[in-house]
Amino acid sequence: MEQYEQKLGVKLWAEEDRPREKLLLHGRRHLTDAELIAILIGSGSKTETVVDLSKRILAFYDNSLTRLGKASIQDLSRFKGIGEAKALTIMAALELGLRRKETAEEDVTQITTSGDVYRYMHHTFANLNHEEFWILLLNRSNRIIGKFLISKGGQAGTIADPKIIFKTALENNAANIVLAHNHPSGSLKPSESDDKLTRDMVASGNLLTLFVVDHVIFANNRYYSYKDEDLI
Repeated sequence: MEQYEQKLGVKLWAEEDRPREKLLLHGRRHLTDAELIAILIGSGSKTETVVDLSKRILAFYDNSLTRLGKASIQDLSRFKGIGEAKALTIMAALELGLRRKETAEEDVTQITTSGDVYRYMHHTFANLNHEEFWILLLNRSNRIIGKFLISKGGQAGTIADPKIIFKTALENNAANIVLAHNHPSGSLKPSESDDKLTRDMVASGNLLTLFVVDHVIFANNRYYSYKDEDLI
């Protein structure tokens, strides 16, 4: 009786129910999120199929790939059946998906509004649980000539060195600069250090004729623009 109560391994399922075979027969659109993750993980255990393991992981993150994408290697490794190698595989796959979407939306080549900055940079900041500071370098027509990571820190903040920012801009023959960073806390309110950095960068840029045209803060699919608030 106990044999019948044990869960069947994936290899004993009907072929159309196995994630890999289902993908081959019907295409990727017919697989659930759990089944796609099961393919990444590859194997379950004696007491749990790989699909059930995937469902358990997703359930922990409220079946949200966005929340799963924020998990660290240590977070994923806490699940029984997930070692470091499987955790790395999941993280790499989610990051590739994010980059694919980012590449598809990088048709913004000219910055004319804060919305353009948001559309171009949104996926750079998506799912981050730490703070990063980036700059967009523009030519005189405000066309994008480069995107550079200046610094990264913890949840509380990161330090952006103006010397590094202007050095990077000068080396790339930029005419204008857009500052951009995220608030992992979800708050869009600029900090005092955000305000001071913006004022200092604008003043220094005016002296160098290397103009800071906006500073955009990202948080939870929203943004704050210093230019829109008439602070630049």
